[in-house]
Amino acid sequence: MPKIAHIANLWSLVGHPTPKKEWSLESKIAAVAAAGFDGFTTALTPEHTRLAAKYKLKHLLGFISNNSGDAKQYAKAIQAQKDAGAVQINVQLDDEDTKPSVAAKNWVKMMKEADKIGGVVMSLEVHRDTCTETPEKTYEIAKLYKQATGKMIKINFDFSHFAVVKHIHPGNYSSYLLKYPKLVQNGEQSHCRPFNGHHCQVSVTHNGKLTDEVKSYLKFTEDLFRCWKSAKQNQDKTLFVCPELGPYHAGGAGYNITGLAPAWPDAAILRKELHKAWNRAK
Repeated sequence: MPKIAHIANLWSLVGHPTPKKEWSLESKIAAVAAAGFDGFTTALTPEHTRLAAKYKLKHLLGFISNNSGDAKQYAKAIQAQKDAGAVQINVQLDDEDTKPSVAAKNWVKMMKEADKIGGVVMSLEVHRDTCTETPEKTYEIAKLYKQATGKMIKINFDFSHFAVVKHIHPGNYSSYLLKYPKLVQNGEQSHCRPFNGHHCQVSVTHNGKLTDEVKSYLKFTEDLFRCWKSAKQNQDKTLFVCPELGPYHAGGAGYNITGLAPAWPDAAILRKELHKAWNRAK
């Protein structure tokens, strides 16, 4: 049967509980374990590896951000994440003005380096200010990659970015965002940030209850999980699911904004709700 692994993003714990009293890295990783997560994701270092072992967190997901387009850095970046314990690696590639034809060639180069190193699964993340900032660019890169290699690209879909770009609503979340099911089913990571068509991150809770916005979002995740689980090739695979909630940043520059619940407590609650959605997705 398909399995789910719940992955915390340590980014959600930046500035928690307050910027002046931010927890140490060990306290953050201890909290991840206590909240029932199976692992965490970040740009991994040996210290992350040590603490994951101490708190018995099985899955370490690496992260690479390459906006320079410098292919010479690919192998070094991949090797560093593998050495720190990553099997799954998430990649934000290039810039918003990188042409899909260039981005596809760069991804081919990165995958060749990953194949030489071996033992890692690379996923191209959907994200603004990268080569995948719009659905059109993302799907064009996927098409060009398959033309160049004969293989289907692995994408880490963070649909919150597309939802805002295309101004969609609960009535068409699934029909619009899941219209290429084979690409969704070929992925092994999913960043699950609750969204609506106006905001790429909405609050999970308000006054101790789930918000209307997250309830609509969770209905979409049922369709997402059902789509992924229905693929024959996924019957013995694991989907690595991250409740992707960003923290508040000084000056109002973050995903979390004044008045919303703090990112980390909401992420822990969202983990539980995503597991319920997974179980409902038959």
